[in-house]
Amino acid sequence: MNAVDVNTAVDVILIAALAAVWLTAGLLVDGLPTAGTARALRRRAGLLTALVGAGAAVFVAVPLITGLVPGLSSAPAAALLPAVPALIVLSATVRRLAWVRRGAGAFATAPLAPVPPALRAAAAHPLVAAPLQVTGLAALVGLPIAAGLVELPGNGAPGMAGIAVTVVAIAVLAIGVRAALRHSRLAPLVMAPLGRGRTRIPADAR
Repeated sequence: MNAVDVNTAVDVILIAALAAVWLTAGLLVDGLPTAGTARALRRRAGLLTALVGAGAAVFVAVPLITGLVPGLSSAPAAALLPAVPALIVLSATVRRLAWVRRGAGAFATAPLAPVPPALRAAAAHPLVAAPLQVTGLAALVGLPIAAGLVELPGNGAPGMAGIAVTVVAIAVLAIGVRAALRHSRLAPLVMAPLGRGRTRIPADAR
């Protein structure tokens, strides 16, 4: 096996690990708002936080490992695409996951209590699900780049790269719209019980 084959194998392994972690997080985040109890919500938020940490560790490992392997590597370039939404995850999603986890932890004395509407709506916020799912999708797109099947713009294959960027943009838009619609369905439930269950005080009783 020559050096080029070794580099390609290392690149594919690294980006495959990156895609596996972030795709798993993107799939699991869909179940966050549907948790039946506060305990389940807290457990899922903790698992997602751990996956984000693992995904960030793989990002750090990509330049470190490729730097140890002689020759050119496509892994750093393939990791650039998911790095952009991953920054949003680290700056916004992690904070919201921590808020959800703390909110669910407030029910430690009653872990089987149903999830309050406010927590369920917070778990379905677009900044929770969408960045994770977009990062997983972008990492998956990086696999053919790492394998050398798709070249980046400027390397002789602008047509294929343009098609890939268009497909990713459409998918990102669909993920964002879906997350926004899901949140919009749950957000009104936060205030709805107050309007239905509020007891009216007669005017002569004041």
